[in-house]
Amino acid sequence: MQKSKQYYNIREVSKILNLKEHVIRHWDSLDPKTNKLRIEGLSIRTKGGTRYFNQSHIKKLSNIKNILFEEGKHNYSLDLVNKIISSKKLNSYTRNEGDFELKNKNFHSDFKNQDKLKKIINNLKSLIK
Repeated sequence: MQKSKQYYNIREVSKILNLKEHVIRHWDSLDPKTNKLRIEGLSIRTKGGTRYFNQSHIKKLSNIKNILFEEGKHNYSLDLVNKIISSKKLNSYTRNEGDFELKNKNFHSDFKNQDKLKKIINNLKSLIK
């Protein structure tokens, strides 16, 4: 990533994160049921609708990607991502070459909650089958 560039277009972000452009557009679009953005603050838009992304937007997209595509499995719940982001638990740790760095003292409780959420999701998946 170039440090001198302040804003990136969707094609550049797609290459940086190894995500398809339509996936980023979906995450940054309006939900037709609620007429609200699926996830707030993913991009800056011009009057013409062109999306531009800064470093913090790219970091947020990267965190969403890590949550949704965890361990090679694809989780389809953007609602889960929204809850994690809105509760600020996502900022309590960041990925650094596959390892987590400790950012606050609630590290262990965050992982306990994450384990509980994974168990709930797995139970719901088994009920659907």
